[in-house]
Amino acid sequence: MNRTVLITGGAGFIGSNFIPYLLDTNDYSIVNLDKLTYAGKLSNLKTVEHHPNYTFVKGDVCDKTLLITLFEKYNFSGVIHFAAESHVDNSIQHPDAFIQTNIIGTFNLLEIAKRYWMDEPFKYKKGKENCKFHHISTDEVYGSLGEEGMFLETTPYAPNSPYSASKASSDFLVRSYFHTYGLNVLTTNCSNNYGPKQHNEKLIPTIIRRALNNAPIPIYGDGKHIRDWLYVLDHCKGIRLVYENGNYGETYNIGGRNEKDNIYIATLICEILDKLRPTDKSYKDLISFVKDRPGHDFRYAIDASKIENELGWKADETFESGILKTITWYIKTYKD
Repeated sequence: MNRTVLITGGAGFIGSNFIPYLLDTNDYSIVNLDKLTYAGKLSNLKTVEHHPNYTFVKGDVCDKTLLITLFEKYNFSGVIHFAAESHVDNSIQHPDAFIQTNIIGTFNLLEIAKRYWMDEPFKYKKGKENCKFHHISTDEVYGSLGEEGMFLETTPYAPNSPYSASKASSDFLVRSYFHTYGLNVLTTNCSNNYGPKQHNEKLIPTIIRRALNNAPIPIYGDGKHIRDWLYVLDHCKGIRLVYENGNYGETYNIGGRNEKDNIYIATLICEILDKLRPTDKSYKDLISFVKDRPGHDFRYAIDASKIENELGWKADETFESGILKTITWYIKTYKD
């Protein structure tokens, strides 16, 4: 069977960690479609740019003509859909881009995949029976938790930002193509990722970069917002497991079981930097509190029991082991 997979948004943070990981298996050929917005960098994929099973195409998931051309040329056996506008602060200022990419882009991919793989609802074309569409989503679609409880795959959706609302919409579109047309779909909802290649605007790279530049480290509100942190390579392993072994029409939550509040993260990073890059004063002196953003969810936490029990996945990194690898990578990157 053809093992050529279309990966969208592969020059972004998670996608650019996933592509080298998947190519290491030697089982797949990959076409990476990325618009190269501010969040996507080809330098993230330098290690694979000459790999014989890797092809890069610059383009937009909202460009239907391009998508049709790619499906015709490469005869994809699967789609793994990372491409998304994902920065919450940006979604508050400019929600229109999130609606276009996250909703219209996902719809285009679903519709064209259905057209190329299926003759009619619930009837695949000969040889296309195992083609599949894997949608990468977020725990933010579930809204905010109080001090207790965890997000399950069955938790009702309650998105609170334009970003999470657009991702919730795309999740529902993917679900509808399974129930209405019988398209082989899979959805994974992950907790906050961290690790190498994350965009500078995100929390952990911001803390590291500003500390190394001796600049104030901004923390929203009182720093007590809690997230469940997942090391990016652990997420990549979960994605592959679901793509290869997940049951069609199912959702799998992927979380690191590493709940930390923002002030703990900032303090730990500063303490590690105090050891790795000591200065006259502790980096902790740079931590400053800034006005909270609108609609800032208090707590996210994922119950990953389903993927752990059904597919045998587990996170290899604790937050403390993963953050040390992350800081080490950023020190080298910022130095270079």
